[in-house]
Amino acid sequence: MKSILVIGVGKFGHHLVNKLLELDNEVMIIDSNEDHIRDMFTKVNSARVGDCTNVEVLKSLGIRNFDVIIVCIAEDFQNSLEVTNLVKELGGRHVISMASRDIQAKFLLKNGADEVLYPARDVAYNLAEKCSANHVFDYIKMTDEYSIYEIPIIESWAGKTIREVNVRAEYNVNIIAIVSGGETLIMPSAEYEFQKGDHIKALGKKECIDKIVKEIH
Repeated sequence: MKSILVIGVGKFGHHLVNKLLELDNEVMIIDSNEDHIRDMFTKVNSARVGDCTNVEVLKSLGIRNFDVIIVCIAEDFQNSLEVTNLVKELGGRHVISMASRDIQAKFLLKNGADEVLYPARDVAYNLAEKCSANHVFDYIKMTDEYSIYEIPIIESWAGKTIREVNVRAEYNVNIIAIVSGGETLIMPSAEYEFQKGDHIKALGKKECIDKIVKEIH
């Protein structure tokens, strides 16, 4: 459980806050518009209405007390940049800010952000990758080289264990989960026996995943 401050609660912020709460984090929210957060008052640990470009407002939040501070001001980049800078100057431990373009990310990283998110771009890229590839049921980009893919098993794997198939040596990917019968098994042992209809969640490079996909009928 972490203590997290979310600054700016638009559509993305609402989804973010709800998930953070679901994961048992302590969440404080603040937005300059009360209408944006009225529906969250009874859900979060603390809610405030205020303009975070005002350093006194930020000081009153106790910035140093939070493990993570997420700046979700998407509609006004100048405000986002200013708030990111102020939060870091006030001792923010780990500051995450949103960007829609690379140039924005560069400015944010130079002015206090420890990490930058591209919510719209990332969703678009993931959907494009998923729709373009055969047999890919889910896709999460991890780095420029590595991603997590959910794909069906090769038919010949059914009845064999992960060890017998020797997936890591044969294909240079790591199986991090098995989806079987609607259930997800995280970090399966090498003795797991594949069942017909199983999917794997595999971490690897695209070319390595493609090698498996080419063998799926």
